[in-house]
Amino acid sequence: MNLFEYTYDLVRQIPQGKISSYGAVANALGDKIASRAVGRMMNQNPNADDMPCYKIVHSDGKLGGFGLGIDDKIRRLKQDDVLVNDGQITDFDNVLYEDFHTDYPLKKLREEQIKLSKKIILKDSFNKIETVAGIDVAYPNNEFDDVYGACVVMDYDAREVIEEKIVHAKTYFPYISTYLVYRELPVIEKLFKKIKSKPTVLMLDGNGILHPYNIGLASHVGVLLDIPTIGVAKSLLYGKIDGNVVKINNQKRGYTLFSSKKIKKPVFVSPGHKISFETSNKIVNHFCNYKIPEPLRNAHILAKKNITL
Repeated sequence: MNLFEYTYDLVRQIPQGKISSYGAVANALGDKIASRAVGRMMNQNPNADDMPCYKIVHSDGKLGGFGLGIDDKIRRLKQDDVLVNDGQITDFDNVLYEDFHTDYPLKKLREEQIKLSKKIILKDSFNKIETVAGIDVAYPNNEFDDVYGACVVMDYDAREVIEEKIVHAKTYFPYISTYLVYRELPVIEKLFKKIKSKPTVLMLDGNGILHPYNIGLASHVGVLLDIPTIGVAKSLLYGKIDGNVVKINNQKRGYTLFSSKKIKKPVFVSPGHKISFETSNKIVNHFCNYKIPEPLRNAHILAKKNITL
């Protein structure tokens, strides 16, 4: 879905003499966690005359940012009969608008995640590992401009590249923590259709079950594409580390992995779908010449290279 346009349509609902907040718009989308993403979408707004992003302020009444400058934001607010005093909205509670007409799209997506999470299998669905593919998506500065996705397929035993594919597409969904799949899935599906042979395992730059709802990017993709998947994340967004195990609510969800003694920060490995904890860790270890396992590292280099062309 195009969450940018959905959000912009919400902001267009704000009547004359009213303002709203980043949090209120996020609530109208269906999840308060999207507040920062709302701010980024306001910053990406291409036309302040058509979509009045200047009407969005902080929940404490402070103005926040504006691409055309704070003075212009104040000028536009005053034209709408919204008064500002010392960088703060005057009579904030009385001019705050929260009565949006919405069907809460993020709430629906969360319900979809929870439903799909019940289909995840954490057992190996293969007897022999023949090939492992890595997929990475690279973004330019503009969040809803062209993005590039790369897939690199490697032979497991020889650890040699046997196939590479690159695609470009547009993204219409900003980064929102725990909703990454909805940002990257269209690119991943497009890539998966282009590779000649289905790999034994697909490795993704994101989490598997190391996710508050047990279904990160790798798990979600695994269920939808019906393929064994592993999540490899460069940072820990959820959970606590206990030794080399990462837990959420005291349940094992993944591992920390240092590829060598020289590496100061680990990657975080978690099974996605149709694969066990032990095999996920084994495969990532097998490909770790550097911090990032080779299928993902090669895909990242390929995707970044195409952004700069």
